[in-house]
Amino acid sequence: MPTEDTSYRPELVLEKIGGKWKMPILWRLSQKDVWRYGELKRDLGNISHKMLSQQLKELEQTGLITRTLYPVVPPKVEYQLTERGKLTLPAIAALCDLHAILEDKPPCTLSQ
Repeated sequence: MPTEDTSYRPELVLEKIGGKWKMPILWRLSQKDVWRYGELKRDLGNISHKMLSQQLKELEQTGLITRTLYPVVPPKVEYQLTERGKLTLPAIAALCDLHAILEDKPPCTLSQ
């Protein structure tokens, strides 16, 4: 029986971009070049400060986004997709299209 290469399991990708908030954050970051923390929080709606901070930190640690902190008062923090983060966008669009198919709705139009 051949040994299965476990480095290509779908759950490994979901560790990086799965969950309720990571894909919505990545998609929003693709919609314009730079987002401020408050803009993201407002646009995402019902997300707590703690959850947004945690998700942004994890996305930064995996190299999918960059965080730029400016030394001003009040603090100014900006987030952007990295080139690596942009690689996730076709998968997110495909999942959106799959949802549309399963719900008998028109395909998604995730413009980039």
